[in-house]
This record gives sequence, C-alpha cells and structure tokens, in this order.
Amino acid sequence: MSGLNLVQVLNGLTFAALLFIVASGFTLIFGLLRIVNLAHGALYLFGGYIGYTVVGATGNFVLGVLASMVSIAGLGLFIDQALLRFVRGFPLREVLLTLGVAFVLNDLALVIWGGDTFSVQIPEFLRGAVRIGGVFYPKYRLFVLFLGILTFIALWFLINKTRLGALIRAGVDDAEMVEAMGINIRRVFLATSMLGTSLAGLGGTVGGAFLTLYPTADSEILVFSLAIVIIGGSGSLVGAAVGALLVGMLNTIGQVMFPELAYFVIFGPMAVLLAFRPMGLFGRAS
Repeated sequence: MSGLNLVQVLNGLTFAALLFIVASGFTLIFGLLRIVNLAHGALYLFGGYIGYTVVGATGNFVLGVLASMVSIAGLGLFIDQALLRFVRGFPLREVLLTLGVAFVLNDLALVIWGGDTFSVQIPEFLRGAVRIGGVFYPKYRLFVLFLGILTFIALWFLINKTRLGALIRAGVDDAEMVEAMGINIRRVFLATSMLGTSLAGLGGTVGGAFLTLYPTADSEILVFSLAIVIIGGSGSLVGAAVGALLVGMLNTIGQVMFPELAYFVIFGPMAVLLAFRPMGLFGRAS
C-alpha cells in the first residue's frame, strides 16, 4: 500500500469514527423513540460551538467536551419534555417540529457566533504527527479513531450487559409490557434521548477540531447520519458502526477519485442496497 493510499484509508477510518459517534446517538433515539430527529445535526453544530467557546475560554479540551455533552443533553431534555411530548405518536408532526427546532438553533448560533468558520483548539499532547507505515499522520485524528472505537464498546456494553440496556431493548420490543411490570418506561426513553443528544454534543466538539465549525455543517452531518441509519438499520448499534465505516470510506474515496460525484458514490450504492434489503443491513421489522 502506497503512502498516499494509506493516508486515504486512515482519513476514511477517522471520519467514519466521528460519524459513528454522532450517528450512534441518532440511531439510539430513532430505534427506541421512533422519532426521526432532524434537529440532530443542529445539536451537533451547537455542541461544537459550545465546546469551542469553553475550550477557548479555559484552554481545557476535556472541560469543553464535558460542557458540550451536558449542555446538549439538557437541550435534548428540553426539546423532549417541552415540545415533542405534545406531538408524540404523530410522525409527520415530529419531523416538522424537529426540523423547526433545527432552524431555530441555526439562527441562534448565527446570532451568538456569527457566520465565521471556527476550529476547536486541539490539546497540546494531541498536536503533531506520528509515523505509521512510512507516512506521518496527525495524532488527533488517530485519537478520534480511538474515541469512536471506545464509544462503540461502551454503548455495546451498556445495551447488552446492563439493566438499563435490558430495559431499552425490552422497551423497543414491547413498551406496554415493560410498563405493566411497574417500570417507568418514559424515564428509560428520556435517559436514552439524553444519551443520544449528548453524543451529538461530543461529536460536535471532537469534530470541530479537524472538520471545523461553520453554519451549514449541521445539514451535512445530518445527511451522513441519515445515510448511516438507513444503511445499517434503525436501532442497530452494529449497523450504525458498519454504516459509518461504509459511508466514511466511500466519502473519502469519492472525494479523491470522483470529486464531482462524491455524494453519488455514497447514495448510489445505498439505493441499490435498499432495493434488496429495505430494512438496512441489520434492521428488522418493528
């Protein structure tokens, strides 16, 4: 493998890791709550701006990440309790409402941060490059790859090995039965929603350090997240990981080899896949 090709592969893997962090939150919310949250991209961008502001004020990257995650989780709580609860069970209204929230958040971000491009400050110990297979590659992007893998492991353990995960899986299969057992399924739904939105905040700050933050970044990340969920199957963590890997690699290949057809390289194969597997690679009928 030549140095140039290795760099392309690493770029695809690191981009896929970031996409997984964001899309895993999206698929958790969609898989459990059955809500296509079109505000997820705006939450990613808003979280990135918050992280940028905190890191810039304190110089502490970890504090910026935590502030972003907590703030966006709180914002997700507000959206769920103050807005979505009144249209729950009406898919079209939910879609329109979350789309409206996305517009509001975008306008609010423009008022607060303006239309300039920002980049979250990378911590000192993650600056520079390391030598891999004869090429030098940025430490920070390798950190993003590691964080994506760690996020997958943590979410897999949560869903498959903890009581909360068992309740989440039971709630997906039969929410009424869980309620009949004396468990407040709404609290489970709420915890899942806050976890999903906090991952958008995490992705915003982490991604803002190498993709930068700008007014239309939310729509781009939302399109990628939708593609990942469609390819992998709604509610499937493994599907989100596989979908993110495919989208990340195809996006990188498309930009390098077919820059004028970059989106077609992603969505063309996706259309073919859906013709044979309408529920996605790991999806199942609800």
